[in-house]
Amino acid sequence: MQIPEQVLKRKGSTTTSGVPKEVRNLLDLGLIETVNLAEWLVVDQESLARNLFQKENWGFLLKPLEESFGLLKIKTAPKKMEILGMVLAQGFPTKAQFEIALRRLKQHRSDIVRSWVCFMIGKRSELSLQESLKRIQPLAADGNMSVREAAWLAIRPRISTQLEESLLLLMGFSLHRDANIRRFASEITRPRGVWCNHIPALKENPELGLLLLEPLRCDDSMYVRNSVGNWLNDASKTKPGWVQDLCKRWEKESPTKETAYIIRRGLRTLRKNSD
Repeated sequence: MQIPEQVLKRKGSTTTSGVPKEVRNLLDLGLIETVNLAEWLVVDQESLARNLFQKENWGFLLKPLEESFGLLKIKTAPKKMEILGMVLAQGFPTKAQFEIALRRLKQHRSDIVRSWVCFMIGKRSELSLQESLKRIQPLAADGNMSVREAAWLAIRPRISTQLEESLLLLMGFSLHRDANIRRFASEITRPRGVWCNHIPALKENPELGLLLLEPLRCDDSMYVRNSVGNWLNDASKTKPGWVQDLCKRWEKESPTKETAYIIRRGLRTLRKNSD
């Protein structure tokens, strides 16, 4: 299908009501990616899934799809993604079937479908943590931000319950040449985070996260620096003294504009409270 040039080059409506019908239809058919939050919110994920399953001759997934959405009480976009990840994870019982579906879907044109793949990996119980992180890494580097967000959201529950192993495995992510993957290492371990459960161990003992934070303290990517600053700001809400001491040390050991930016961002709640 030929996609109009003006659709491909659109900036996207700033409101959900302003998303054109043509764009909505193409999103629900999985023929284009979302370009902003408003578009991401208006995608009819159930319709998109139904279109995908029929196109792929996966009719056996239609009944689990209908049943799962029928039982869904909290119908937010992230919850829908999580449910569809579960449907896909359970729908291909053998390892071979799962891997074939995974390879096919992670190349899909729709960022929403690729986001389901993140949860498909996260919900596959027989995958070890190391295997899950290996499969999620390309999605953590995806060109669309919605997929990158889904990547850390989908794996975070495993991180929280297997924290020691997770921190060791994520060290390689924090040293990766791709800024998106470095940011993943910081974002997935934030003590509080966004749209997710807290990690109690990192709220009470944020020093455990230094394995990942130290290599990122003067990162050349703003995307990474924002995440590290947010990580410290999270920690400051339970361990303000630790964050202040760390920032003083970083200020001495790394007197760069990049580190100074992270420190300002990391201390913003403490500054606000003192004012």
